[in-house]
Amino acid sequence: MRVDYDQLEQQIAALSHGETDEVALMATLACEIHHADDRFDWTGFYRVTAPELLKIGPYQGGHGCLVIPFSKGVCGAAARTRETQLVPDVEAFPGHIACSSATRSEIVLPVFGKGGRLIGVLDIDSNQPEAFTTKDAERLERILAATFATI
Repeated sequence: MRVDYDQLEQQIAALSHGETDEVALMATLACEIHHADDRFDWTGFYRVTAPELLKIGPYQGGHGCLVIPFSKGVCGAAARTRETQLVPDVEAFPGHIACSSATRSEIVLPVFGKGGRLIGVLDIDSNQPEAFTTKDAERLERILAATFATI
């Protein structure tokens, strides 16, 4: 099953309407996004908890890495550059952190709050190579902005 982004956006907007707690919103998005598409093997957030440091937040799937510095891996790169990382083959990404040996491809999107404050990153892993597209990136960025930009 492939995600219907229009339906996903509507569902998330309805579920998150009026909510301002970042962790509650992350938990809701992780659940809704994860179950929207068979390609999504692990879906979760890493939160900025200190300068240059991410710690695991709400997620769906197997265990995740607990702590990721901005200087390491795909999640660190997304936080450091403040840009979406679309990785068709994690083995080809310099410094990739293998939280799960099943991961073949990954997309990581920075999550911004009010005024461009970096809240964390949304990490979606797939056990399929080249699972993610620029359309996924654009639609997920839109969902994140609609959910977190005013918090």
